[in-house]
Amino acid sequence: MSERSADGQAWDDRYSAGEYLYGTEPNDFLVEQTEGVIPGAALCLADGEGRNSVFLAGRGFEVTAVDISARGSEKARVLAAKREVEVEVITADLAEFDLGSDRWDLIVSIFAHLPPEVRRDLHTRLPRSLKPGGTLILEAYRPEQAERDTGGPPDSSRLFDLSTLQGEVAGLDLVLAREIDRDVLEGRGHTGAGAVVQLVARRPAPWQML
Repeated sequence: MSERSADGQAWDDRYSAGEYLYGTEPNDFLVEQTEGVIPGAALCLADGEGRNSVFLAGRGFEVTAVDISARGSEKARVLAAKREVEVEVITADLAEFDLGSDRWDLIVSIFAHLPPEVRRDLHTRLPRSLKPGGTLILEAYRPEQAERDTGGPPDSSRLFDLSTLQGEVAGLDLVLAREIDRDVLEGRGHTGAGAVVQLVARRPAPWQML
C-alpha cells in the first residue's frame, strides 16, 4: 500500500466513530479572517468531516470540499444536510486533484498536514488556481508541535514553519503571516496549546502588477 493510500485508510479509521473528531464548529482563525468577506467560489483542502466547508456555505460561499477520506466525506455530507447548506464534497487525493486555473475566490487550508512532497507540489499550485484578487487562508502546526500531545501528527516532516510556507506559495501578496502559540480547542482532536503558523495571502489583481 502506498503512503497516500495508507493515509486514506488511516483517516477513515480516525473518522469511524460517531462523534466528529474535531467537532462541528469552524476553526477560529477561519472565522476571524472571513468576517465581512464577500462570498464567492471557495475550495476547502483536506476538509475532513466538513466543519469549515459547512461554515462557509452558511456564509453564502459556493463551496467545494476535498478530502482523502471517504468516511470523512460522508460525515461532511451529513453535517451539510443537518445545517441545510450545500457543499460539493469530493473524495480525492490532493496529490492528484486538479485545482484548476483562475478558479477560486477563496482557498482554505486548515491543519492540512500532508506528506512533504505532496504539500510542496500542492502549495506551488495554489497561486495559479486562485482568481486574481483571490485569497488563501491557512493555519497549520509548526514542527515544534510534534513534541506536544495536543494535536497534529507526530511526524514533524508533515509540519512546516512560516519561512517554508512563504517559499512554497511564492507569488502571493502577504496580508498576514505569523508564527504564534495559541490554544486550539476543536473536538478531541485538537486539545490545547498549539504551535501554529497562520497565513492570509492574496493573488495580485492585474492592476496591482502594472
